[in-house]
Amino acid sequence: MKYTSEIFQRLSHGQFISSNSIDADTRAIYNDIEENQQDYEDYFNQIDFQLSSGDGFYYFSRKEAKVIMENKLQSLFSWIDYIDFLKTYDTAFGAGTQFSLVQMESKLSTIPGLKEKLVQLFPDKPSNRLKLEALAGALEGMGFAELVNEADGMYQVSNAFHYIEQILLCINIDEDVKDEIPQ
Repeated sequence: MKYTSEIFQRLSHGQFISSNSIDADTRAIYNDIEENQQDYEDYFNQIDFQLSSGDGFYYFSRKEAKVIMENKLQSLFSWIDYIDFLKTYDTAFGAGTQFSLVQMESKLSTIPGLKEKLVQLFPDKPSNRLKLEALAGALEGMGFAELVNEADGMYQVSNAFHYIEQILLCINIDEDVKDEIPQ
């Protein structure tokens, strides 16, 4: 357990530690957690943090009050739109995918509806490039993507992307109520 501080610094800020990170230090931390998972779980439980894992990634989870949970659900709405845009851009978009903003920008005019989705995501940004940079920033900020090559703006999607995909797969809209307005 040589990375307790580094793990806490990353995970307590809502980030993820992914096995396919391009950063060697992150991969080393992931491997240490994997080798000492029970020890880390016990350690962080003492300070009321639960070390949780997904398919190739680790994160913190905590039992929270209903009000906090509702706020988190509100923030999930933007991710539904982000994923919709990304899956329209590339139906196979997921962990391990590499993308560049230049590639995305060039597909805005060739994929029906893609540009309109981008405009809806970031109506306050004046250009497509700034909108795409905001999207990449959101992905990077959550740990769902990492900048692989700054020179050509190439990103790689991390295994933590499975987390948001799994959450969205849990959303089940009943056909009888999909057109109703919640009260």
